[in-house]
Amino acid sequence: RQMCIRDSPIIHSKRDMTMNYIVMDLEWNQSYNGHMGEHPRMPFEIIEIGAVKVDKNLNIIDEYSSLIKPKIYKKLHSKIRTILNYDENDLNLGRGFKEVCSEFLEWCGDNYIFCTWGPMDLTELQTNMDFYYMDKLPRPLKFLNLQSIYASITNQSGSPQTMSKLEKAVSEMNIPENEPFHTALNDARYTALVMKEMKVKNINQLYSFDLYIAPKDKSEEIEEFHNNQYEYISRIFKNKQVALDDKKVTEIKCFKCNKKVKTYIDWFSNSPSSYMCVGKCWMHGCFCGKIKFKTSNNSYYIQKTIKPIDKAGIEAIKQKQEDIREKRKEKRHMKSSGSSIK
Repeated sequence: RQMCIRDSPIIHSKRDMTMNYIVMDLEWNQSYNGHMGEHPRMPFEIIEIGAVKVDKNLNIIDEYSSLIKPKIYKKLHSKIRTILNYDENDLNLGRGFKEVCSEFLEWCGDNYIFCTWGPMDLTELQTNMDFYYMDKLPRPLKFLNLQSIYASITNQSGSPQTMSKLEKAVSEMNIPENEPFHTALNDARYTALVMKEMKVKNINQLYSFDLYIAPKDKSEEIEEFHNNQYEYISRIFKNKQVALDDKKVTEIKCFKCNKKVKTYIDWFSNSPSSYMCVGKCWMHGCFCGKIKFKTSNNSYYIQKTIKPIDKAGIEAIKQKQEDIREKRKEKRHMKSSGSSIK
């Protein structure tokens, strides 16, 4: 097999302010001995960066690829070795992470948005950058989670979305499989082809926020309307109750006009880390509010979304709320029964 490595990637001298999509894929290694040999600051070490630059018409206009010589985990984990198309000898010819990553970010240019198959690549990129004390990526960091977007357009059943592997999406889109998977550049190419084949209108509005770094204070909180929804990412709170006591966290606004409205179904806990409610705006109809708790250094912050909802969705939420109530009643009954037996 011919290695897909560019030692001197094309870096354009003229800065084009047109936004490009950087479709990125990473390969990483981990401790051969499991958690016993794991570095606490870097559980996964990136060994390859591959990316394609895609224009507004979703055509590939440039490529970047480089292997990285590992510093922490020099022996490939057995499971990782089975899927990769190269070995330790090839990695030893690579360059250091800091040099490669700096070169890659320079290649990305000044105006771009990352596109990845799932959120993990951005997380691991930033973990590795932190390990080498590199400058952090600018916040708030938007990206296109193409795996999630693909799931939303292919799931017409109304059931919970299932995330497809890249290979499955390529096959379902009838994209020719001319190159092996599990090299970063090839996977980035395939991801870009799936992105184009999905034919999603206004795909640049379907962005997510990377949550590797949580907002520290009110000035860093994120509040935006995009993709027909309202999204709010809060600052860090010391515990869940303090977060729920904050008016900004539990207030309900119309996802379109941003006016405060009363809840149609009050906030209720549907899991240990999430809450739901339904609100109603007299102009724009009903919508579903969701709060998800995220952890950060033993503290919490929340991600709140408000999206439109139809009658069937409202009935499903009512049923979920009723089911939760019944389960709680049953637990209390069993508890009291057990106490009386003692």
